[in-house]
Amino acid sequence: MELFGFNITRLQREQEDGKTVRSFTQPEFDDGSINVSTGGFYGSYVDLDGSVRNDVELINRYRDLAMQPEVEVAVDDIINEVINPDEAGDTLKISLDKVKAGNPLKGLIYTEFEKIVDLLEFREKSYEMFRKWYVDGRIYYHVVIDENDPSLGIQELRYVDPRKIKKVVEFEEVKDPNTRASEKKVKNEYFMYNNDGFLGSSVSAMPQTASDIKISKDSIVYCDSGINDRANKMVLSHLHKAIKPVNQLRALEDAAVIYRLARAPERRIFYIDVGNLPKMKAEQYLRDMMMKHKNKLVYDASSGEIKDDRKFMTMLEDYWLPRREGGRGTEIGTLPGGNNLGQMEDIIYFQKKLYRALNVPTSRMEAEVSYTLGRASEINRDEVKFHKFVKRLRVKFNEFIYTCLKTQLVLKGIMNIAEFDSIKKDILVRYNENNFYTELKENEIFRERLMTLRDAEQYNGKYFSTDYIKKNILRQTNSDVQRITMENMQEYQQANQINSSEQEE
Repeated sequence: MELFGFNITRLQREQEDGKTVRSFTQPEFDDGSINVSTGGFYGSYVDLDGSVRNDVELINRYRDLAMQPEVEVAVDDIINEVINPDEAGDTLKISLDKVKAGNPLKGLIYTEFEKIVDLLEFREKSYEMFRKWYVDGRIYYHVVIDENDPSLGIQELRYVDPRKIKKVVEFEEVKDPNTRASEKKVKNEYFMYNNDGFLGSSVSAMPQTASDIKISKDSIVYCDSGINDRANKMVLSHLHKAIKPVNQLRALEDAAVIYRLARAPERRIFYIDVGNLPKMKAEQYLRDMMMKHKNKLVYDASSGEIKDDRKFMTMLEDYWLPRREGGRGTEIGTLPGGNNLGQMEDIIYFQKKLYRALNVPTSRMEAEVSYTLGRASEINRDEVKFHKFVKRLRVKFNEFIYTCLKTQLVLKGIMNIAEFDSIKKDILVRYNENNFYTELKENEIFRERLMTLRDAEQYNGKYFSTDYIKKNILRQTNSDVQRITMENMQEYQQANQINSSEQEE
């Protein structure tokens, strides 16, 4: 077995706490990893509706789906809301205000974060990177280090095609000598890489070919969409629920095109009186009449010739029907074209259904609808839901940023895994906001607070204290109160100095 990479995994929690943690259930992994029993084979991939056998086919379907015009526009709207680079190209920054650490440590974290941003080329490729994660439902990067000196940190972050790599978790079964109950514990975690991709329905736990490589868990930075199938075996993309609406929309559009081509022209119907002629002679008489009155000239643009194709008859041409003696005589009628050929309500319905499946407001698909700016209470409810959906996407994608930063800090020896996990919840990743709803919402909330403050000012010192007004009406924290107090004192001192200098003059 070849273990490609490095290992910075933590000690087992049982060793850290000095306790033995036991359970009769197997740990669940919702990141799409394959569960392996030691020495065996890991199970087959889930077959979704009999059409998808493995991750490779699933990812290929997502990528084909993203090439559809309606889906591409919707995905572009989503990514443009998430990724908003400023003039310098920066898309996101980290905030360490809540981290309880000294300024030197915070400075090191800021420096290493900028190093990660440069290694990922996030300023130049943030749109493409997020699009890969959103469409495929997962993203993998290989952490390249200097094996002779890992303390130099990450040297390169290289993208790995998700169709060529899979996470594997090995379990070992342990029996309790007292209860004889079986317990499964995680023995090993790693990634399996195959340059040709995993095309089969199952793959053995050991490498099958020379191209199969086992890679250490910490050598790969991995982030999934957080969406799993009902069996919790495969990771799905956010585009998965749009597969059916897209197929329905394409089928309906094709049917509409065929109907419009077939029913658009108005055709003639020739009823030819064949009298008492036998069947064979009646058919011959009908063909003679067709050839006599039919003239189909076609211009060939490639050769410049005019051809006579009267021997061919298509569904768009006239109809010739025989009529027996005793009925009406020869007659020429017309077959009108189809009605309501311009109505597209059914297609528009499935377009809106597709946008709803992608969580994009349906109003964005209407080009003639202008974007109006008003109060936050006047903004469409769908836009509010869309804004919350964008925030959930950012929170999930932040796991990728946290993993890269953790690996860099641990390799550099700045902190260990336990220390990083203890401050991870206080490290805030802030994205540049371009959604006007956020600014409207903040301004409106601040305006309402100021109006409440004016109403409560007459009761200050009687029913409310100054600290109560600051903390409960203006929603200021203790640090905000201290900072504002210091700033007011400095401004007051500066004003006194200016007044004193003016009086002396």
